[in-house]
Amino acid sequence: MITVIANLKGGSGKSTVAFNLAIWLVKQGRRVVGYDLDPQCTFSDLGMLRDEIGVRPNLEIHSVRAVLRDQLLSHTDCEVLVDVGAANMAAMKEAMTSADRILVPVPPSQADVWATQRFLHIIGPDTEAMKFNGNQHTIAFINRADTNKSIRETHETEEALRTLPGIDMVMPQRLRMRTSFRRSLSEGLAVFEMWPGSKAAGEFGSFAHALYPDIAANQN
Repeated sequence: MITVIANLKGGSGKSTVAFNLAIWLVKQGRRVVGYDLDPQCTFSDLGMLRDEIGVRPNLEIHSVRAVLRDQLLSHTDCEVLVDVGAANMAAMKEAMTSADRILVPVPPSQADVWATQRFLHIIGPDTEAMKFNGNQHTIAFINRADTNKSIRETHETEEALRTLPGIDMVMPQRLRMRTSFRRSLSEGLAVFEMWPGSKAAGEFGSFAHALYPDIAANQN
């Protein structure tokens, strides 16, 4: 399956999600191939950091400026994760024509809802960018949610996402704004590697199992 992790707005946490998801999948016994199409190269830098400090499992992440559809579609025996940024719009559009699903992390703010709305307009099934493949599922979720449940902005953002045309599903699972995500990245580790019993690790496990229900089914 090809999963593209994308959004127009910077700071939505795309690379953090891609990196943690890649390690989680490898630990579940899946072969994973990653593509880093973001000029910031955070996803691939994290993979190289793991190699440098000798952390296993290692990750296969390709840092490229452009991607060919045939290249992505050739990976029929593994999970493909693609981290893209708006700074490389041409590569973003080409990657999305190959995707089985587009995963959209959205921080809780009105500005991020507006950015997501513009993003959905770009990737709509009738646009030139998506003319090759109209079968993608677009999945949005709240990333960097408020840890204080009394703050309404997270709930309001999720409710707004449910009204946007072009989103096939808004995941009920949320990833919250926790310093453990940032601190584990600085060590080249997934949050569940560094703090396996933490709230962040539990949240990410629930999120990942929801994205890959076949893995959860095989574990029961």
